[in-house]
Amino acid sequence: MQPLFDIIHEDADLLVVHKPADLVCHPTKGDEYSSLVSRVRIYLGSGPGDFPQHSGDPDNLPVRPHLIHRLDRETSGVVLIAKNSVAAGELGKIWECRAVRKEYLAIVHGHVAAEAGVIEAPLGKDENSPVAIKDCVRADGCPAQTEFAVEKRFWAIADPAAAEPGRLHAGGGAASAFSLLRLHPLTGRKHQLRIHLAHIGHPIVGDKIYGGDADLYLALVERRLTDGQRARLILPQHALHASRLQFEWRGRSHEFRASPERAFAQFLASGRAMGP
Repeated sequence: MQPLFDIIHEDADLLVVHKPADLVCHPTKGDEYSSLVSRVRIYLGSGPGDFPQHSGDPDNLPVRPHLIHRLDRETSGVVLIAKNSVAAGELGKIWECRAVRKEYLAIVHGHVAAEAGVIEAPLGKDENSPVAIKDCVRADGCPAQTEFAVEKRFWAIADPAAAEPGRLHAGGGAASAFSLLRLHPLTGRKHQLRIHLAHIGHPIVGDKIYGGDADLYLALVERRLTDGQRARLILPQHALHASRLQFEWRGRSHEFRASPERAFAQFLASGRAMGP
């Protein structure tokens, strides 16, 4: 049996997991392991029409997993799941009121000049893109704000001839500039962090939609992504990680954290910090 996910926290009402990169949150046409929701149902021993009672629930509510929020397929990190409808309803109101603190880590191209700031740019559908799911900054879009802070500026050398994404030169070659950012979305628009960072000229490493070449995403979905294109992306999935979730619920503060996955951490460790 393949691993389902890493559990960060579990109690009678909540299941908090570290969603791996390259896993969708909601069911698709794939097998029972192809989405986070399906894996949660396997873990809890419940199928689409079979919801057993959870022995730890004092109100004897049936276990019906509800994803309180979602992450993009390639984004890894903390995901909160309610085990019953009562908890889901309460947590849903917290999300609707934006009374939750979300923190992400991202590795972006280039050295971001400002130490910290807020990106404020409205978002809407990109009607000129061949990628149907792509949004963009547009004047008539929905308001969106992203708070950022630079954690590290560094140099790293990605091998443009590497067949394996993320393989680095042992030595020599020209280094490229990168920054590690800590991000707090103040609104929750689709692809907000990815679009905002690309908008200021610092797209996320490995982003196939907003990295500047739309054909990278089309090549991926059409199963024609070449080794050269994979090497240009540097990492197999984009370098965006949901690292922390914090909110007040039922009279106390809840905080959950998860460290970045191996590919993210290795690329970050391979870099040389920017000198004075």
